[in-house]
Amino acid sequence: MSRDQKFFDLYSIVIGLLAAFALAVLVLSMKMSDLTQGVYTRDTDEYQAALTSRIEPLGQVYLPGEQHQSSAPVAVTVPEPEPVATALTGPQVYNSACIACHGPGIGGAPIVGDAAAWAPRIAQGTDTLNQHALAGFTGAGYMPPKGGRLDLSDQEILDAVTYMVNQSK
Repeated sequence: MSRDQKFFDLYSIVIGLLAAFALAVLVLSMKMSDLTQGVYTRDTDEYQAALTSRIEPLGQVYLPGEQHQSSAPVAVTVPEPEPVATALTGPQVYNSACIACHGPGIGGAPIVGDAAAWAPRIAQGTDTLNQHALAGFTGAGYMPPKGGRLDLSDQEILDAVTYMVNQSK
């Protein structure tokens, strides 16, 4: 027997066994299909429920005006009362705004407590000082309106001017 004949015989046996195995798998799958086809078909409620649970979306979208039930508790927020604005005193306004320029004398601002620097300004009168503080002043230096703090009321600015004049006499 030649080598080619041995190979051909062995090859035929392997192909025959593979074909028999494939045929057995086909027959077995057809038999299982016949046995289970009536149990789990696409028309049964069980199948439809399983299918619906698998393809159900993760969330839901509601358009404005549509009602929906929330599973989470709703937090009720209580509106905070409006803060009552309290007027600052003259020293408070000076320490929060005016001290930036009138402390070190920046931009020609007279230093609080320096009577010589304040004397010519005090001599012009309280109305002039108040006008310069509220509307701003450009002359020997630069004073922005309300010292650059437009959030302060006119009365708070006038109280700060009075405080600085009293400290500089």
